[in-house]
Amino acid sequence: MSKPRSLLDKAGETTPTLNYAVELTRLASTVGFDWPDVEGVISKIHEELNEVQHEIQHGLIPERLHDEIGDLLFACTNLARHLHVDPDTALISTNDKFKRRFEFIEQHVSAQNKTLAECDLAELDALWDQAKTLEKK
Repeated sequence: MSKPRSLLDKAGETTPTLNYAVELTRLASTVGFDWPDVEGVISKIHEELNEVQHEIQHGLIPERLHDEIGDLLFACTNLARHLHVDPDTALISTNDKFKRRFEFIEQHVSAQNKTLAECDLAELDALWDQAKTLEKK
């Protein structure tokens, strides 16, 4: 007698990781295993973030921190699914935005004949905020 297949076996394991997580939660939702609204997902994200904070403050056991970060990311992908946002493309866009803004910082620091290491965080944050403001115009 063969082991019964799981509903979740329908999710493509070769799918990009973030979308695989979305597909797992989508499949589970087809049988009612889901929050009825986005507020439940947001509460879960807060819960998972609190667990990460707890590990940072009290544990720092690498395996537990690894698991808690994974749980947090999984909950975030579930939020993306509830809001009909593709998490892979959202992260690609954010990566691009981060790169643009960081390059803005590098250019401005270089124009002052300085290195990034010579700048304090407040100075770098101010340039980051300037890059954000320019992008919004």
